[in-house]
Amino acid sequence: MKRTILVVEDDPKIRKLLRNVMEAEGFAVRESETGSDVLDILDESQVALITLDIQLGSDSGVELAKQIRQKSAVPLIMVTGKDDVIDRVVGLEVGADDYVTKPFHVRELVARVRSVLRRSEGQPAKGEQVTKPSILEETEKSPHFRFDGMTAIPDRLELRDRDGSFCDLTSGDFKLLSVFMERPKRVLSRDQLMDLIGGQSWSPLDRTVDNQVARLRKKIERDPSDPKLIKTVRGVGYTFACDVEVLQPPSSSAKSA
Repeated sequence: MKRTILVVEDDPKIRKLLRNVMEAEGFAVRESETGSDVLDILDESQVALITLDIQLGSDSGVELAKQIRQKSAVPLIMVTGKDDVIDRVVGLEVGADDYVTKPFHVRELVARVRSVLRRSEGQPAKGEQVTKPSILEETEKSPHFRFDGMTAIPDRLELRDRDGSFCDLTSGDFKLLSVFMERPKRVLSRDQLMDLIGGQSWSPLDRTVDNQVARLRKKIERDPSDPKLIKTVRGVGYTFACDVEVLQPPSSSAKSA
């Protein structure tokens, strides 16, 4: 049975584009122009994932996300405007699993959808024994990073925990982690971080970077209350304080040798 994607978007051209792309990828698609019938659709059909535009005319995507979360744990990807940083952060805080920024490439959205579905369907239950797979076998064609017992796979937007299970990172979390992994042991100011993750310019009263760092710490630190990986440099910003090993796929290594 095909998994169903619910596209909540008030722009008919974007709805049609997403329908065509998702159906070509093997998904079934339901559409909603406003938030009014989303909860009814969740009641009457089995939805695998929702893409939700933050700006729905007179409706608020953030408020709708709250209502969805009160009713269902269905994976949720927020679609935001380029400058909607605050709305994006709030959306993640109310339970969105990921976000994509307009204008977006359809292949990027498909990759985000598949990544979120993998995380939501592949997480082991608490207490379940995890058989650690071979990272190199799974990512033969994809370079990856290893740090503090964790393995990051950028091409798949995936992070393996120390026991081999998947960490529940959003694309925003992963983008920030990638910035740190590519610049280990360098002090990065908040302004640099905001620029590198593609956000707006930072101001001293802006807590966006600090909120994103705090969220990432909860997911990768052994003890988030005493962070050892992402350390605060008082008055400046942050540094990724651990060693990072970059592992290239065999094909890339053979070409560079």
